[in-house]
Amino acid sequence: MNLVLTRIDNRLIHGQVLEAWVPFVKADCIVVANDSIAGNPLKKMMMQASVPSRMRVEIGTVADSVVLLNSSQLNRCRVLLLFGTTSDAVRAYREGLSYDQLNLGNLHADKGKARFSCTLFLNPADMDDLEMLDQAGVKITSRCIPADGERSWRKLIPSAKGPI
Repeated sequence: MNLVLTRIDNRLIHGQVLEAWVPFVKADCIVVANDSIAGNPLKKMMMQASVPSRMRVEIGTVADSVVLLNSSQLNRCRVLLLFGTTSDAVRAYREGLSYDQLNLGNLHADKGKARFSCTLFLNPADMDDLEMLDQAGVKITSRCIPADGERSWRKLIPSAKGPI
């Protein structure tokens, strides 16, 4: 498996991913690991239809995506992996998916979330998830688009253990 980008973005597949990130990392395959989308045939079909036909796209549950990524099926692909939430990223990691970098793209505002950048809103559970991955050695950075500078998640958050 050749993971060229592992990203959390609530929107999953959208224009920014297709127009900016795919060419930047030269991905030829997108894997969406998200139980909600995998379980919604209409949303799944719409998301698949948005991807150019020259690209492989796989949309599955977190568990199914881990199995796929750990198999030899994508060995010749340059994979851009998308999670919808921090909990998706943690579940995949705990279920045996190895990745050493994680890009925080868009985590939208919601009840109980605090704003840490223009696109990054986190609640205490998100903070715990990121802390767990950080402690496991995953390099976590925030970068909305390739032209942006990479920023460590810790530089956005005054105290990763402090209250939000």
